[in-house]
Amino acid sequence: MRQRSEGRGLSVAGWVLVPVGLVLLLGGIGYDGGLADEQVTITGDAMQPTYRPGQRLAIERIDEDEIGRGDVVLVRVPGRYGGAPVVQRVIGLGGDHVESRDGARVAVNGRQIDEPYVMRDKFGRAGAQYDVTVPEGRLFLLGDHRASANDSRYFLSEQSGSVAASDVRGRVREVPALPWVMLAVGVFGALLTLVGTGLGIGGYVTGRRSRRAGAAVPSWPVDY
Repeated sequence: MRQRSEGRGLSVAGWVLVPVGLVLLLGGIGYDGGLADEQVTITGDAMQPTYRPGQRLAIERIDEDEIGRGDVVLVRVPGRYGGAPVVQRVIGLGGDHVESRDGARVAVNGRQIDEPYVMRDKFGRAGAQYDVTVPEGRLFLLGDHRASANDSRYFLSEQSGSVAASDVRGRVREVPALPWVMLAVGVFGALLTLVGTGLGIGGYVTGRRSRRAGAAVPSWPVDY
């Protein structure tokens, strides 16, 4: 009876731990930082050092009038990049005067902007100079790794290199540290699931052994 009771206890523990573990596992791996509208994975180095290749980004849908200078946006531009969406930073809005007299420092409406996020060319080489006015309803976009980014500077003959604000699919949303906690929760859930499964199997095996032992022992005296 004791063995049978132990088997039942293990089975009950398994039935409890497995569902709890699965809930934690699915909750941990399914967390996207707050119900992102879309997620994308960086495939190139045009946005380094801000975003590295392989990094997954959460994208939130925004209206055109919500786009601001400095925003990092996901944009799909007809006729560019083989139709694939790209992640770039908004430097100028419609009506802005954007210029770079040395191919490195950027000024918007006559004022040089501070760009601590930019990765400069390690050899100190300057890029092409430009001086444009962004058409209304359009955006001037640059990558953070200026020596590697194929951005608005290389399409100046197409409406000053700008893209339509309507081509923006969303803005990159900064994800807080919480997802790391959720990842830990997912790992803990996986462990609980494995432990619960092991206990369930152990309880089943123990119960079967107990039933076999009970069946082998007669319950009343046998006369010979």
